[in-house]
Amino acid sequence: MSKTWFITGASSGFGRALAEEVIARGERVLAAARNVAALNELVALAPDRVVAVVLDVTKPAAIEAAIAAAGPIDVLVNNAGYSMVGALEETSEAALRDLMETMFFGPVALTRAVLPSMRARKSGTIVQISSVGGLMTAPGFGPYCAAKHGLEAISEALAKEVEPFGIRVLVVEPGAFRTSLFGAGFKSLPALDVYAPTVGPTRAYVADSHGAQAGDPVKAARAIADAVAAGAPTLRLPLGADAVAGIRAKLAAVAADVDATEAIANSTASRLTP
Repeated sequence: MSKTWFITGASSGFGRALAEEVIARGERVLAAARNVAALNELVALAPDRVVAVVLDVTKPAAIEAAIAAAGPIDVLVNNAGYSMVGALEETSEAALRDLMETMFFGPVALTRAVLPSMRARKSGTIVQISSVGGLMTAPGFGPYCAAKHGLEAISEALAKEVEPFGIRVLVVEPGAFRTSLFGAGFKSLPALDVYAPTVGPTRAYVADSHGAQAGDPVKAARAIADAVAAGAPTLRLPLGADAVAGIRAKLAAVAADVDATEAIANSTASRLTP
């Protein structure tokens, strides 16, 4: 039986690649984007199974209206987002809040909106397109990674909350892929000279790697669709050798800190006097 997918940010990148993949598999797709005209080619692939949805994920009322009009959704894919580079001191309050609205509060609102129907039907899958930055950071990527860290934390808790209702959660953690995140979907904040030694290399990496990343979005889309078809057997799905290496390095660093401070941690306990 075919599924109905609701995919945000479907006009480009992972969203577009995933929409094309599930359309090819005979599924129904509700493709959402702020610019509905950018979805015309996608709709043309299967006009009877693809519906273009105008949606700005930072607008709660728009989210509620879109989900209400969509009908039963089997797979929600929270993909809309952009990348941003800037040291914390270079990041304005407005820039940080805009980022969090798009990549944390938006996905959370969409997830909350589909849960009642999924619970009632005792089935459904929530796919959160996170990043290797959902578990690690780099100088200048703090705000972006903060949004992804937050999304991963709430999704990990959510997975346990909704498991009894037959709902699965899949957190996708791509490394560097050839999407628009370092191109049209990239924001570089005004640079302060004092951060050139630390954030400068990150800015250079973004500029130099755009279009040359090793990751293939088409193959990533296939892996995500396969994982959903298999029932999302794992909570996390790292994509790309760089993601695997980066996550393992982060986990090893955390373990090393715990090992180095274990005696101090244990010494802070005290016996309560009856």
